[in-house]
Amino acid sequence: MKLHESAAAPNPRRVRIFLAEKGIEVPTVQVDIGKAENRKPAFLAKNPMGGVPVLELDDGSFLAETVAICRYFEGLQPDPPLMGTDARDRAFVEMWNRRMEFEIALPIMQSFRNTHDFFKGRIPQVPEYGAVCKAAACKRMEWLDGELAGRPFIAGDRYTIADITALVGIDFGRVTQIRIQPELENLQRWHDAVASRPSAKA
Repeated sequence: MKLHESAAAPNPRRVRIFLAEKGIEVPTVQVDIGKAENRKPAFLAKNPMGGVPVLELDDGSFLAETVAICRYFEGLQPDPPLMGTDARDRAFVEMWNRRMEFEIALPIMQSFRNTHDFFKGRIPQVPEYGAVCKAAACKRMEWLDGELAGRPFIAGDRYTIADITALVGIDFGRVTQIRIQPELENLQRWHDAVASRPSAKA
């Protein structure tokens, strides 16, 4: 199998971290999103949505969407469990991962899409909406700081895919000057811990 990805994009990084935590190595193919290679017919034949990453399976099929790819590898190699251990745990990990996607990563990414020069001329940009998303992301980081006052990781006592999603989202915020503020001590403590894991460099 092969992973079609882009080293500069946040969602492929989520998969790389997930694989690193599992100790799984998959050959990668770099997709030049700066040159819009992901919008050309050859790539669209793999993923008509045009997004990365895309996992090319040995049977010639193509699996897109970050969490779907992670779920595939979780099924192949359940240990260490990054998506839950039983029905209850899997449900809570899913809840927290979705929250990290919608409440942390998405507004940060929408701020980038609507304000950064990378997307100028590529998509319709609404800078005012980008500013709203940036403010929303900052408020949600304050909320997350409060949640982390009582536990070491996003979904509880164990590192999971929810931590990966939050880490990648928050790190990507640096591009548009969205950063953990000094008063958010719980969030900073958590970030220091997860960013120091070897997988974070994947």
